[in-house]
Amino acid sequence: PLNQNPIIVSLPRKELSRRTQRDLPDSTMADEAKAKGNAAFSSGDFTSAVNHFTDAINLSPTNHVLFSNRSAAHASLHQYQEALSDAKKTVELKPDWAKGYSRLGAAHVGLNQFGEAADAYSKGLEIDPSNEALKSGLADASSRSRAAAPQNNPFGDAFKGPEMWAKLSADPSTRGFLKQPDFVNMMQEIQRSPSNLNLYLKDQRVMQSLGVLLNVQIRTQAGDEAEAMEEDEMVVNEPEVEKKPEPEPEVAEEKERKEKALKEKEMGNAAYKKKDFENAIKHYSTAMEIDDEDISYITNRAAVHLEMGNYDECIKDCDKAVERGRELRSDYKMVAKALTRKGTALGKMAKVSNDYEPVIETYQKALTEHRNPDTLKRLNEAERAKKELEQQEYFDPAIGDAEREKGNEFFKEQKYPDAVKHYTEAIKRNPKDPRAYSNRAACYTKLGAMPEGLKDAEKCIELDPTFSKGYSRKGAVQFFMKEYDNAMETYQEGLKHDPNNQELLDGVRRCVQQINKANRGDLTPEELKERQAKGMQDPEIQNILTDPVMSQVLSDLQENPAAAQKHMQNPMIMNKIQKLISSGIVQMK
Repeated sequence: PLNQNPIIVSLPRKELSRRTQRDLPDSTMADEAKAKGNAAFSSGDFTSAVNHFTDAINLSPTNHVLFSNRSAAHASLHQYQEALSDAKKTVELKPDWAKGYSRLGAAHVGLNQFGEAADAYSKGLEIDPSNEALKSGLADASSRSRAAAPQNNPFGDAFKGPEMWAKLSADPSTRGFLKQPDFVNMMQEIQRSPSNLNLYLKDQRVMQSLGVLLNVQIRTQAGDEAEAMEEDEMVVNEPEVEKKPEPEPEVAEEKERKEKALKEKEMGNAAYKKKDFENAIKHYSTAMEIDDEDISYITNRAAVHLEMGNYDECIKDCDKAVERGRELRSDYKMVAKALTRKGTALGKMAKVSNDYEPVIETYQKALTEHRNPDTLKRLNEAERAKKELEQQEYFDPAIGDAEREKGNEFFKEQKYPDAVKHYTEAIKRNPKDPRAYSNRAACYTKLGAMPEGLKDAEKCIELDPTFSKGYSRKGAVQFFMKEYDNAMETYQEGLKHDPNNQELLDGVRRCVQQINKANRGDLTPEELKERQAKGMQDPEIQNILTDPVMSQVLSDLQENPAAAQKHMQNPMIMNKIQKLISSGIVQMK
């Protein structure tokens, strides 16, 4: 009778609640926040990316990767000062990590600090001399630094410091100019870079001011009267000064040229949509001839060649777009698009696994320019295709059988590591042979590598569900892991395909013995403790213990025998109780 054999739940419910509801460690929460930040960054939601990386940093403030990622997100939002701060923190936390210097350089570039950027990229290259992103960054920073360097100008000193504004304010002929915003802006530009004086020499006010600053007579188109104008006269004449000048002939011609090129591009786009590829190429080529400072014309023509299957021509155009884009310091997204298109063309031409190496390399270069989700997807597909081709090229069932036989010889000699080596080679040569997986699973079991053995046994069953060895291997691993219920199910499943298999029958017998031993309460304290620990790791056991209905059942089994007797009549409840007994969580006394 039930009241003569009370069931004792060995783990109090309070303890269970504490275990199942405890907080995750900070490192796990930080990883989750980081993953959310990476996903937001890939989708272009940089503001959310910053927020997620900040959450991760609060949880893991010494993780240099988090500061690096947030620096990239700030840079994408053009928040370069914040990007610089995070990049400095990255380098401080991990001074031997090349990518940190890449972030530092990018932040300095965003702040137009090209010299500092070049220094950062150079330090990164000392750590990783082959890093393409650092090489590209150094070249770009050096180029911009040279372009930004002030040119020698014989009049440069005249515009330095606050003395310039004092002289112009004191002289009656230039005092009125200071009330004109466009004039003030011009003078500020010249102060920042004296070479800009050449841009404004046609402005009579600038020439007049230059004469005052150099203390020389410079005759303007207005004659000597302009020099004698008083402040009031300047104010009266102000509207005339502010009249918009007629466009310079060169500027108008430049605008007309670019508009003409854009029209050719639009006609090329229309032809491309109609799949009139010949005319599309013609229009894009004409646009390139008219305006060679817009690489979109080149990348569009490359897209047409790609669609037509002219992969060599596509690659040539993409290389040209990248080279020209770097010369013009074009948007990194445009350079990345050209590289991605080149990678696609190379992938179309790939025939063997080695052909995918330049494909993968090109996609990786594109991602260093701009991390685009589509490019990342194409990279993953290329890596997967390379791996599949490698397997196909390596496939040789005859060699696979020979390697498996070699493994068998070493297994008989109990040289299990050598046997694993040959079984692994056999699998590479013929990944569809369940025998190689079965044999390697046996080796792993002998070596005590139970997770690896279980994985191989499951693969064996997947390849051939009727192969009884697969079930005996899997059951043996589960038995050694003291998962007797799971082992029992595996052996019984195998017997459905081979009812008279002695190895499977013996496995069932051993499992029954162990389960009955637990049911009788014949386990030592150490065995019981180990059994309970394993049970608490089983998701099915955890679900049973957290089920409110089962909580009431367990309570009735201890305190209300009459209610417990009714519960026992329910097959589903009885099955769950049996699982708890087998796991050692519930004991019969």
